[in-house]
Amino acid sequence: MTDRSYHNPEAIQAFIKLALQEDVGDGDVTTLSSFNNGAIGMANCYVKENCTLAGVSLAIEICTCVDPALQVNFTYKDGDIIEQTPVCIGQITGKLSSILKAERILLNSMQRMSGIATVTKQFVDLAKATNIAIYDTRKTTPNFRLPEKWAVVIGGGVNHRFGLDDQILIKDNHIKAAGGILQALDNCMLYRSQQNSSMPVIVEVQNEQEFLVAIQHKIVNRVLIDNHTSELLEKYIDYRNSMAPDKKLEISGGITLNTIKPYLISGIDCISVGALTHHVTSVDISLKIV
Repeated sequence: MTDRSYHNPEAIQAFIKLALQEDVGDGDVTTLSSFNNGAIGMANCYVKENCTLAGVSLAIEICTCVDPALQVNFTYKDGDIIEQTPVCIGQITGKLSSILKAERILLNSMQRMSGIATVTKQFVDLAKATNIAIYDTRKTTPNFRLPEKWAVVIGGGVNHRFGLDDQILIKDNHIKAAGGILQALDNCMLYRSQQNSSMPVIVEVQNEQEFLVAIQHKIVNRVLIDNHTSELLEKYIDYRNSMAPDKKLEISGGITLNTIKPYLISGIDCISVGALTHHVTSVDISLKIV
């Protein structure tokens, strides 16, 4: 299994190079045509909205990839809380042509990552008293999953699986295709045995009957309870505590900052929130040559 996450420097470099190819293509014709590309200068980076800052480390990597001679000095770091704006968070010094080449990728990444980190931090703060972890999902922007999941962690959240190859997550469509939840789990048990795999197994359940099958099946590590009322969750927690106290319980299903409170129940281990990445507003961040 290839590590495609932000833990892998090669994955970060691959992301940056792909983003540069998309943005720069055969060359920045505006910069090439409008001024002396050997000119040296400095640009300040400004955050204009209160946020949990994210993308600083990635911004430094972007600048290094564009031009190793660029000098990058950020006075704020990933995870810092910005409460007074506008504020200059750092400077980039070097060839102005290189700064402009890096500008849009750098800003796009920081803006979206800061938006994700900010919302994640809000969820995490709400759940803190119950020790329930906030997980992300695979509902990410194509080719931008690496920075989006990085931002979730910066905001205090936890990454769910990064892709289809690092975790077994049996959902409703898999159950339908298999002909039932027990058949899907038994098939999975056989597959893991054939592959000599100990990969974690999570199964999503739609009702009480599926929950009872899942909680008692020996290969299941975590049961994902989708779109249930808080009253039913209390019942499921009792089942888990009596039948399989070592198994984890995850809940999901359109949970937002406005609807999360009834689900902050002792006995739930984690809540997965697609809105962390698919329903977030970017933070206003700019880069200005001085």
